[in-house]
Amino acid sequence: MRCLGVCQSEFVVRILETALASSFETDFLVESRPLARRLHAAGIDVAVGAPTRTDTYLKSDLSPAACVIVEDTRRPAVKRTLAALADAGATLVYVLGLGDDARRADDLRAAFPDVSYLTMSELFGGPLVTEISRSLTRARVQQYQRYFADADRVLILLHNDPDPDAMASGLALRSILRRTKATAILGTLQGVTRPENLRMANLLDIQVEPVTPASVGEFDRVAMVDVQPHYFGELFDKVDLVIDHHPPRTGYVAVFKDIRPDYGSTSTILTEHLRAVDVSISERTATALLYAIKSDTLFFNRQVNRVDLEAFSFLYPLSDATLVRKMEGSEVTVERLEFVMRAFAAGRREDQVFSAFLGETPREDLIAYVADFFLQLEEIGWTIVGGIVKDMLVISVRNLGYSRNAGEWARKFFSSIGSAGGHRSMAKAVVPMAAFREAFGTVDGPDISQRLLEMAVSFLREHQPADRRRG
Repeated sequence: MRCLGVCQSEFVVRILETALASSFETDFLVESRPLARRLHAAGIDVAVGAPTRTDTYLKSDLSPAACVIVEDTRRPAVKRTLAALADAGATLVYVLGLGDDARRADDLRAAFPDVSYLTMSELFGGPLVTEISRSLTRARVQQYQRYFADADRVLILLHNDPDPDAMASGLALRSILRRTKATAILGTLQGVTRPENLRMANLLDIQVEPVTPASVGEFDRVAMVDVQPHYFGELFDKVDLVIDHHPPRTGYVAVFKDIRPDYGSTSTILTEHLRAVDVSISERTATALLYAIKSDTLFFNRQVNRVDLEAFSFLYPLSDATLVRKMEGSEVTVERLEFVMRAFAAGRREDQVFSAFLGETPREDLIAYVADFFLQLEEIGWTIVGGIVKDMLVISVRNLGYSRNAGEWARKFFSSIGSAGGHRSMAKAVVPMAAFREAFGTVDGPDISQRLLEMAVSFLREHQPADRRRG
């Protein structure tokens, strides 16, 4: 994102450059040519121009989405500068004051209600980047709100067998779009089956409706949360909105997109969207989002970001803690234990890697559960568990997060013959069994366990020092 600093003193320019360099593409506009030469010699992007002229900003191709910070020189020219920026279409404008003068701030706000006033003490306090990021998020959300406003029917599409993060994100997006379940349905091509997810849907009255590829065309707008179009094969080449925390994929067009792979959950992104536009968050939505963040990060034991913790802290007093405890419940069932025992009998282990092939499996969630279960064992750092679901080989990969990237492993071996990807600590591949056998030989049962083990061990040894490989 671009940030333009309209400043007249070298001190303020250097302070802003230091504060914003790691988060924004920042350049500066100054009136003094000698000052510009000094700043340019210091490696700072700077231009010379008259800040009170509208054409100065038009020539610089200033976008409405760009953030502008104007140094308050306490001269009348500041108001003319703000007027010129408004005429040029700037919408995210901050005035930076050097002193704590409440009367001055009120005076500027009265003349320019959409302008925010910050003091230098606030800048040193650290909220500047957070405040600007929230403004940019607000601008992004307001754009897609307007785009969806005239649609009669909206589809918020979730991935197959949606988990808490997908359902909570869909619920939050419906609130942001100010719609009801009649005008914005939460849809999925394959319904909810996992016991804990069904428990969440029932306790929070979240209705996830089945849709078919043919019925998708009946909707005026299509949004996706916690998933990207590539997941659905060739069904989508263009959608209206994608919000996701998985690594970005190509091969499709989205009118609006917010993908943040460094976030622990999509629900964290939607929490930021709700807060950015000051949407009232119901207890039901807060409870769903809180539970989803806990679930997707394994209560902050898996990939997590500072913003995940902030979202959790914000949602906690708004949610129903009793319902969260009910939804967590006990995940151990007889059916799951049966598949754990099957994996134990068929599994292979080498160099802290455990692999197992489960054979015919009624649902994908059982494969993921077994992979998570065996990662808890002492001296196991990677688990790779596969099973056949409707003629497709589904492989779940888990690791402790400090070794090589699980998503890279899945993509390396399976992206050319199926769908594959994920994060450092967890990944998934789905490939036709026929394609797997053509690529890796006609193998069955224990042989598949062994083949998956060999793939993982070779992958992990690729970047190990030679002495460790010999050891």
